[in-house]
Amino acid sequence: MIIIRVMGGLGNQLQQYALFRKFQSLGVEAKLDLSWFSQKSQEEAAAPRKYALSDFEGMPLQTASAQEVRALLGRAYEEQAGLAEKVKKRLMPEKSRLFEESEMYHPQIFSWQNRYLAGYWACEAYYADILDRLREEIRFPGSGDARNEEVIAEMADQPSVSIHVRRGDYLDAVNAAMFGGICTEAYYDSCVNYIKEKCPDAVFYVFSDDADYVRAHFSGGEFRIVDWNRGENSFYDMLLMSCCKHNICANSTFSFWGARLNGNPDKIMLRPSIHKNTQTCVPKQMKKLWEGWTLVTPDGAVI
Repeated sequence: MIIIRVMGGLGNQLQQYALFRKFQSLGVEAKLDLSWFSQKSQEEAAAPRKYALSDFEGMPLQTASAQEVRALLGRAYEEQAGLAEKVKKRLMPEKSRLFEESEMYHPQIFSWQNRYLAGYWACEAYYADILDRLREEIRFPGSGDARNEEVIAEMADQPSVSIHVRRGDYLDAVNAAMFGGICTEAYYDSCVNYIKEKCPDAVFYVFSDDADYVRAHFSGGEFRIVDWNRGENSFYDMLLMSCCKHNICANSTFSFWGARLNGNPDKIMLRPSIHKNTQTCVPKQMKKLWEGWTLVTPDGAVI
């Protein structure tokens, strides 16, 4: 059995779900471990998050019990943070059933039958071939807000483009060091100009956790600020992004999924060339692993 830990925010949870479904598509028994969302784990988490996959309608979820996790991991269940397990994972990775993601892409995981996988699995290559199926499975419930229905209708009738600007927690000192300086003004200007060259009549729908900031920076007549889905209803911003014809993403898995769930066969998807400041973009590798995406550097270069 493959057990995949579910953790993080909505975008990360969808990636873990997508990997789970990829294993199942290969005929491998796979389940999801939700224990990260226990009260104790959330109290200890640096960034507590709500389990959100259950908010979707009819999603085929199979979850692992604590007993199944313990049976798979054996001693590693008790020693996940212990020295013995860390040494084993580093020196004898084939002997450890606990595998923690450390690179952008680990293709070897698909040859395994009995492992516990911990990571975020953001790379498109993991599940690109089942995205059509995932678009059918990931169904949003009705929002009950007429503004969402109105804007979805607008998006369908024009060359609509989503722009996601993530600020909020990315402005915290630790997060800023990791994620800041990537989606710069030069990045967004380049993305907007790239779209305008291909769709001169494009209308841009801007989503952000900082409405005042985006109003000041996206003030032209072609921009629409979507600012009403707040708190738990921010879930619906992903739905609206997916209803646009094209997508400009932040270095955020939330907007990656807004683009992935977009079913337009002719869509343009733009994303930053790196997700974190610890990464180095290797264009040939990135274009292979993120097929169909257009990459833009922090200084605005399209690669």
